[in-house]
Amino acid sequence: MPSNDARILLQAAVPTAAVGAIAAVVSGVVAGGKGAIGAIVATLVVILFMGLGLYVLQRVAKSLPHLFQAMGLLLYTAQILLLFIFVAVFKNTSLFNPKSFALTLVVTTLVWIGAQARAHMKAKILYVEPDSSKGEKPENKGHSS
Repeated sequence: MPSNDARILLQAAVPTAAVGAIAAVVSGVVAGGKGAIGAIVATLVVILFMGLGLYVLQRVAKSLPHLFQAMGLLLYTAQILLLFIFVAVFKNTSLFNPKSFALTLVVTTLVWIGAQARAHMKAKILYVEPDSSKGEKPENKGHSS
């Protein structure tokens, strides 16, 4: 993974993990140990789903750049649907508190998306790669006095 991609992944995962830790503490206080476990599981699910999605999106951007935008929209739609399915499957579980799980899942997903958007906005990514091999200077077509 190139350094830019790793930096974006790190800048999205760290705030998500921090919010997940806060959610685990709050859920532990409000709903007990099962609430904390639900918040931790939700945080791990979001980091795993969104991290894999970012990795897939970066691979598509390098191999099929003309499909990047469509793939991004499809990927985010699929991720949100998978998260809804995950919530529906574990709705009545006794392994952890489902309300803490669902609330943490939504909050950490929003934090991931916000942090990823911020990381992309702050990244200095070239839109056009300069061709330094030619060494030609652009012609000055303006009027010189």
